[in-house]
Amino acid sequence: MEKKDLEALIAGWLAEAPLNRAVTERGGEALRFYDPPLFGYASAADGLFTDLQRPEAIGPHFRLPADWLPGARTVISFFLPFSEAVRRSNCPDPAVPSEAWAYARIEGQQCMSALCRAVMDMLAEAGYRSAAPGIDPGFWEIKEPADETGRRFTSNWSERHVAFVCGLGTFGLSKGIITERGMAGRLGSVITDWEAAPTPRRYTDPYEYCIRCGECVRRCPAGAITLEKGKDHHLCYQYMGRVKPLIAPRYGCGKCQTDVPCEFRRP
Repeated sequence: MEKKDLEALIAGWLAEAPLNRAVTERGGEALRFYDPPLFGYASAADGLFTDLQRPEAIGPHFRLPADWLPGARTVISFFLPFSEAVRRSNCPDPAVPSEAWAYARIEGQQCMSALCRAVMDMLAEAGYRSAAPGIDPGFWEIKEPADETGRRFTSNWSERHVAFVCGLGTFGLSKGIITERGMAGRLGSVITDWEAAPTPRRYTDPYEYCIRCGECVRRCPAGAITLEKGKDHHLCYQYMGRVKPLIAPRYGCGKCQTDVPCEFRRP
């Protein structure tokens, strides 16, 4: 299997997938969630995965690729950029997330999960084993309250950190990943015993692509982002709880990812 063949299959699946579109309830808008994907690859043995087990990164609870799939050789990370319609919808109101954004956050994540399963099927058809941690029964995440060890806002597999290792981009102040096609979108990953050449990491610093312009600080309705400390997940989570009744049964925000220089490109 060649990279270009797998990427073409994935892009084709996404373009045709019914899960990549919806008609919104309130606005009656025919909405496509995602534009074509962006891909990154890393060796499953890359030392940066081990580095993520350090307390100052994620912590020892981060599971290595081989913990999810014994014999793993490659980690594939993909970024699905939100369509212009989704992104633009979330710009005008500074305080309340748009209906389209909430759809892209919830139904769009369902599409991402289905895509991970489809990628596993594609690899199986080519004779390779795979695992998708984000949809694996062994995956867990903690928000609030903290668990008995004091951990919160963490998980045993981080799509953002994995994307960094796979050469897709670096972090911004809002803790999202800035890719060559911006930050507004969703990340997924699959681990496989298929061997593919790693994507060169064209950066050395975890925040190299962030220009520290402060626009995400201005955009955050929760006041959860500062130039000095970056993002406070607790304040963000509190705001999400307050605004959820306005967009229920969905949730989301994304203000820090829209109407900013890193929305759809690397600034």
